[in-house]
Amino acid sequence: MKLKFVGLLIGAFVFLFPFYYMLIGSLQAEPDPSVGGAFPSPGNLTGHNYAEINQSIHLGRSLLNSGIFTGGVILGTLVFGVLAGYALARLQFRGRGLVFNLMLLIQVVPFQLLTIPLYVLIVRSYGLADSYLGMILPFLINSTAVFVFRQYFLQLPAELFDAARIDGASELSILWRIAVPLVRPALLTGVLLTFIGPWNEFLWPFLITKQQDLQPLAVSLSNYLTTVSARAANPFGAVLAGACVLAAPAVTLFIVFQRRFISTNLSSGVKG
Repeated sequence: MKLKFVGLLIGAFVFLFPFYYMLIGSLQAEPDPSVGGAFPSPGNLTGHNYAEINQSIHLGRSLLNSGIFTGGVILGTLVFGVLAGYALARLQFRGRGLVFNLMLLIQVVPFQLLTIPLYVLIVRSYGLADSYLGMILPFLINSTAVFVFRQYFLQLPAELFDAARIDGASELSILWRIAVPLVRPALLTGVLLTFIGPWNEFLWPFLITKQQDLQPLAVSLSNYLTTVSARAANPFGAVLAGACVLAAPAVTLFIVFQRRFISTNLSSGVKG
């Protein structure tokens, strides 16, 4: 047991050390990229880097843009993911197997291969450059989330759906009143897993937005690195400060909801 505990402790230290180094580096007045910089003197700690990065890229506005982008993607993932997952799991229609296989095929196609046609479609055909909708639209439907919701709906007892249909309930009513409450862990898992992608997404928002007041934080930090950081008093600390701000919401979300990453007893909905 002691060896296992020591091994887990070492693993936790190795995993958490980059986060610790990022936080300490963001608080240093004088940059120290050496190993000794992980243990700076108290006199070298300051919050000036956060003020400097905020002055350069307006952290509040960038965070708001990231929140709108991420929130729109999460909303689309939940709405379309639940509807498509329920249809593939519980509805009988011609071509259901083909649709499911095509959905699985989409998952192996890298997003980078679709970047150019998506850019032409959204910017030239739809005219959605420099808009939140243009950022959100390519990520509105997540095939991975559809697959997860489908697997959860397949685990639900068929008796629940048969009884509701006998009582005259519509499919949307069955979905909203019976299926969704029983797959709440899947909804939370979908939110948490979906959050990371758009929150850290750089390539597509970088291509689609040219106005700085619409760019999410990841793009703003990249622009800061290429344009402003050379003139900063401590560009190393300012960049780390921006990285801490970018990572803080995701880390907080997982810490708060880590205990909710558990499956529910689906059979509890069946009496007798």
